[in-house]
Amino acid sequence: MNICVFGAGYVGLVQAAVLANVGHNVLCIESDAAKREMLENGKVPIYEPGLEGLVRSNVAEGRLRFSGDLADAVKHARIQFIAVGTPSDASGHADLTYVNAVARGIAQATETDQLIINKSTAPVGTADAIHALMLETLAARGRSELAVDVVANPEFLKQGAAVSDCQRPDRIIVGSSEVSSIEVLQELYAPFNRNRERMIVMDRRSAELTKYAANAFLATKISFMNEMANLAELFAADIEMVRKGIGADPRIGYDFIYPGCGYGGACFPKDVRALKSSASEVGYEPAILHAVESVNESQKLKLGSNILDCYGGDLRGRVFALWGLAFKANTGDMREAPSRTLLEGLWQAGARVRAFDPEAMPECLRLYGERPDLELVGSKEEALAGADALVVVTDWQSFKAPDFDFIRRTLRGACVFDGRNLYDPQVMRRYGLRYYSIGRLPV
Repeated sequence: MNICVFGAGYVGLVQAAVLANVGHNVLCIESDAAKREMLENGKVPIYEPGLEGLVRSNVAEGRLRFSGDLADAVKHARIQFIAVGTPSDASGHADLTYVNAVARGIAQATETDQLIINKSTAPVGTADAIHALMLETLAARGRSELAVDVVANPEFLKQGAAVSDCQRPDRIIVGSSEVSSIEVLQELYAPFNRNRERMIVMDRRSAELTKYAANAFLATKISFMNEMANLAELFAADIEMVRKGIGADPRIGYDFIYPGCGYGGACFPKDVRALKSSASEVGYEPAILHAVESVNESQKLKLGSNILDCYGGDLRGRVFALWGLAFKANTGDMREAPSRTLLEGLWQAGARVRAFDPEAMPECLRLYGERPDLELVGSKEEALAGADALVVVTDWQSFKAPDFDFIRRTLRGACVFDGRNLYDPQVMRRYGLRYYSIGRLPV
């Protein structure tokens, strides 16, 4: 099938590459000329495991192409994926500027019927609004005879595992009441739907709410566990024991109940805010969502608070080794990352930071530039040199089994602040390390 994907970000590029890889002929529309040139040369501007090889091979075999011209899209295909950004505006609403621009542009340029598949995360009612906008635009052109339909087809990709999630989806949510459109989606997704039925068909608004509900629920699990961690410290309990105890209940499970220093990234914070804003617009105040966001913002301060308490509130002249800048492992993304809250708090208190992250250091440099209180170094071991303490913020695999004896010998203060509970407190005690974690008493 000939397919066009608007947007070469995390969602659009992964979707385009995976569809091309199963044999579809995919054109990806990207307005950024520099990014297009990279992609045409088989280079990927974001870090996502497995993505660069997939892009390179499908570009080489001619199944994946890139363009900056919207007219190319409507000439190439009658199936158009919208996968552009929907960032939060100042009030927390999802900004639909890019989504609407693509929909209007397609309606202005097309000479054929079009099926629009919206993968951009957008508030409930967006697919209906896009449909109305396109019909209005076609009527203004005097082309009301052209048929368009809009399907809500939200993505459920995890950064760091987006390629595998797209290739082996848990579910394929299709929001449409048009039989012909549903049949197209069944054919389109057939390669991903062979061993069991993954497609769940519903109305457009329910599909849109499904996406927000999923992310809000996962964010709720994280914030709930962080609140339990704070209680565990006050009760002198061990949150890791509690986690194992409640995770054994199949109604709860072990996913997303790891305590830590808060969630970040491009999805959870933005989607919780957008759902809150949408709820307010219909006269409903979502108490749970307010609490989820409040707990998370407080939790991002946890590491900084522990550090200040340890040093009696005076960090002037202190140097901290920081392991991890990305909001999670297997990505270079620092959007709303807990590391940013920590960095800015340490600098404000007069401390300096020596930081290492396997992928996010270019992004850190882009965000903060060159500054005297930040040094980005080439390895986790190098970060320790001359530091008073180690702070672990991201759960990269390479941080999980370090040389504790080397840490103790290298740090000036032999103190570790662990924002992801990667280490066993008793092991840290054996190595002579003062250890602060989340939801467990210091050792």
